[in-house]
Amino acid sequence: MGAVQIALVLHPHNDVTEVAERAVAFAARQGVEVLVRAADAGRVPGAVPVGADELAAECDGVLSLGGDGTMLGALRMVADRPVPVLGVHLGNLGFLVEVTPAELDEALPRLVSGDFTEEPHSALRIDTGGAHHVAFNDLALARHPGRGTVDATLSVNKLSFGYYRCDALVVATPAGSSAYSYAAGGPLVSPSVGGIVVTPSAPMSGISRPLVLAETDTLALELNPRCGSLALEVDGIGSADVGPGDHVDVSVQPDAGRVVRLDPDLHARRSRVKLSLLDLPLLPEQLRELLPGDVRERLEARDTA
Repeated sequence: MGAVQIALVLHPHNDVTEVAERAVAFAARQGVEVLVRAADAGRVPGAVPVGADELAAECDGVLSLGGDGTMLGALRMVADRPVPVLGVHLGNLGFLVEVTPAELDEALPRLVSGDFTEEPHSALRIDTGGAHHVAFNDLALARHPGRGTVDATLSVNKLSFGYYRCDALVVATPAGSSAYSYAAGGPLVSPSVGGIVVTPSAPMSGISRPLVLAETDTLALELNPRCGSLALEVDGIGSADVGPGDHVDVSVQPDAGRVVRLDPDLHARRSRVKLSLLDLPLLPEQLRELLPGDVRERLEARDTA
């Protein structure tokens, strides 16, 4: 059996040098090989640069350095061969990522030794007539300003269900129900519940309420002749343009992702707090004014250190 291989997936823009160097140093002490995509080779001295396909095929686990967007990218990368993915929180709010940089030294040995629980995540498999996509949060069909709106007929398990006319249409996994779908008025769905949420944003006619379907259902969206030119977004990333006459087929791949949880109860408590913050009509800096003076001073001192 060869050496354990851990892949590093980096935030595309933010500086993650300090955390990446700590991960590589730990790996060197433990005889663990660190892989990184060739495009990121210059950002992680000491890591082995490989192609994205080779990285996905060879790694035993993934360490994602960034926020939820980076974590989603890491999950998509290994969706055809799911391996454990641990997220280090270097972003903003973050629901998927669990570990802070201060907790990294304790987390890395547990990742390598397998001392963790796994949180399974389903993914959407999307076919747009020859092009294939994977989404762990959501698929969105969104209007381009001035180029028409969504006008689509929905079929479920090959049976016509109804039509949508709206500014955007979001198809979300349970984990993704707290993202775009929630902002559009959709329900929060526990990740332990298998299902699909379909939520229209700014509906004008047709189906105007969120729809929850079974994980075993397959969806087909036919874009009608009066449909506008739409952006197809996968996990918030623009992936293609679609329009009248196009079809978008969606099915669910259960257990497509294996998210590492070192302390599931603590992560769940943190997530509940973060969810409550989504509905607060305050900016982050305004929240500081609600803290006791001594706590606020310590935060300000830490930020300027």
